[in-house]
Amino acid sequence: MIRSAAWPADATAVDVDALTAAAGRPGSTPSDRLALARAVAATTPPLSAGTAGRTFVTLAAVAAVDVALARTVEPHLDALGILAQAGVAVPEGSTWGVFAAEGPGVQLTATPSSVGDDSVVLDGTKPWCSLASSLSHALVTAHVEDERQLFAVDLRQDGVTPHDEAWVARGMPDVPSGPVDFDGVTAAPVGGPGWYLTRPGFAWGGIGVAACWWGGAVGLARVLRDHAAQRPDAELLRVALGAVVTDLADAEDALADAAARIDGGQETDWALLAQTVRSRVRRAVDAVRVRVVSAVGPGPLTSDPAVAARVADLELYVLQDHGDRDLARIGRMVLERGGVAW
Repeated sequence: MIRSAAWPADATAVDVDALTAAAGRPGSTPSDRLALARAVAATTPPLSAGTAGRTFVTLAAVAAVDVALARTVEPHLDALGILAQAGVAVPEGSTWGVFAAEGPGVQLTATPSSVGDDSVVLDGTKPWCSLASSLSHALVTAHVEDERQLFAVDLRQDGVTPHDEAWVARGMPDVPSGPVDFDGVTAAPVGGPGWYLTRPGFAWGGIGVAACWWGGAVGLARVLRDHAAQRPDAELLRVALGAVVTDLADAEDALADAAARIDGGQETDWALLAQTVRSRVRRAVDAVRVRVVSAVGPGPLTSDPAVAARVADLELYVLQDHGDRDLARIGRMVLERGGVAW
């Protein structure tokens, strides 16, 4: 279980031992991981003011077992939280993704349906749609004239065409995130135009992704700890482990502080906080990954499929943070509206 004094006393996490037995293996099928996502969701309340600490700890604990599983669980939980905030019912047994990315040269548009209700018809292409061929439903953003709006869509309809073949990544190979074509697909609005991107929960969900990154790095740090324990005279392994401990502690402090602000109902510039936390966690996770790989050498990476998968999965996952582009975004926000103590 992942828990320290940085988290609230009532923060809970999943049963790591049971999760390890069920999912701690490379090559798990998407259906296996989605079944576990539903199980985690059954005991994890939607992310809101009051549940952030519990949600972040749970996501980190899942990622510490299996990064690809966390990549499956996180959007499912995020979608359930969004639907709860919007007051939209969730179909029994459904599995969800959140497809909100934009890409050059492609666009998804929504036009009013001819049936006379508030439904729309989706046409176009949406990039970066994780597990679209395995999910039952998704929340997707689409362009409505000059604004973007969120819609719930049943992915089992005719007219939905995922392109898993476009996903050639070595990281998370069984969590395909290729584009999806929509051709006359019916969808229902979730909130009004702009609601999805402007609500505080959008920033909170971004911090939840960072909690997954941190948990993935914790799992990698455990590899180094075990490696160092087997070589008590290797001082350089102790140096590496000490550095990893401090990097992870810095990232944990960022996450725990954000959770406390959310759960305490504090007035906060959520966009600035979320981006700052994500950049801090990304920096720490990159440092941990590089240091662990350097310290343990090629052995585990070439002989232990779970370690090799974790390194590749984590390296790809943190690229959801855009590095210097996101640091520039922090700089712009601070110049425009302040938000730092100094």
